[in-house]
Amino acid sequence: MTQCPILPDVQANRPTVPINLTRVGVTDVKKLIEIKRENKRPIILMSSFDIFVDLPSDRKGANLSRNFEAIEEVLTNISQSPVYEIENLCGDIAENLIGRHEYASRAEVRMKSEYMIRRKSPATGVDCQQFVDIFADAVAERTDGSDGNNAVQIKKLIGAEVMGMTACPCAQSMMQEEAENKLKELGLADEKITEFFEAIPMASHNQRGRGIISIQTLDTTDVRLENIIEIIEASMSSNVYEILKRADEKKVVEQAHKNPKFVEDCVRTMAKKVVDTFPQLPDDAIITIKQINEESIHKHNAFAERVARIGDIRSEIKNGS
Repeated sequence: MTQCPILPDVQANRPTVPINLTRVGVTDVKKLIEIKRENKRPIILMSSFDIFVDLPSDRKGANLSRNFEAIEEVLTNISQSPVYEIENLCGDIAENLIGRHEYASRAEVRMKSEYMIRRKSPATGVDCQQFVDIFADAVAERTDGSDGNNAVQIKKLIGAEVMGMTACPCAQSMMQEEAENKLKELGLADEKITEFFEAIPMASHNQRGRGIISIQTLDTTDVRLENIIEIIEASMSSNVYEILKRADEKKVVEQAHKNPKFVEDCVRTMAKKVVDTFPQLPDDAIITIKQINEESIHKHNAFAERVARIGDIRSEIKNGS
């Protein structure tokens, strides 16, 4: 019997320029993912994956086919051991990945998808389907175990990006000052002017805002994606909705102008709500919070960000209160 020739492993050759590479892999791998939920129908997500390993200086290339094998094996196993959290799915793939790439010390899996949430319009209660961007990340790293053997440590990240609305406090303050002077000229008493502004918020320019939160830690068991989404929604001047009747439009505009926020206010509000919502997170959990406001009267956008250990944020809030 004729034996098939053994094909050379070109990737294992020594490269011309022997330097380490931080990430080698594949990006934008599309997969349908089924996520189980307790006492609810499962969620089907059209997801995109980026999959990487590091590459040592003595190796010309990575065996990229192993990345696809890792995804397929984990997705096949889902039918036997259901996945309830997308960051755990990424963690399973990352662990499988580093097992297949014996030369790698680190494997990383990133996933992003759209997630449908249901909301009711604020005045008439019309049902709306709204989509938010969700993402997860897992990093598997080889470490020295207590018994001297190699172990694998997996850090997981979960996050979301949600759209909302902000009203500018600065422009509103100027409009209110001008209106207050005019009302005084018309002879209205100070207490009536105060009563008027409490009932009718003044105009300001608006922004469509995008709030982003991610949480990275070894154990994300008690970090619910729904909580992250709700924190972002509650940290801007108002939610935005796909369907609005006239009464709803009035309610949204009124709510936003009664709750004006700078881009910095949104980030600080999200930080406080993360601390309050997730008291179980260890102090070394890494929190990334961003707010991007698409300006309506400028050609640029406003931006604010905080990246920190949650323990540091807790200390700052406690010492500042």
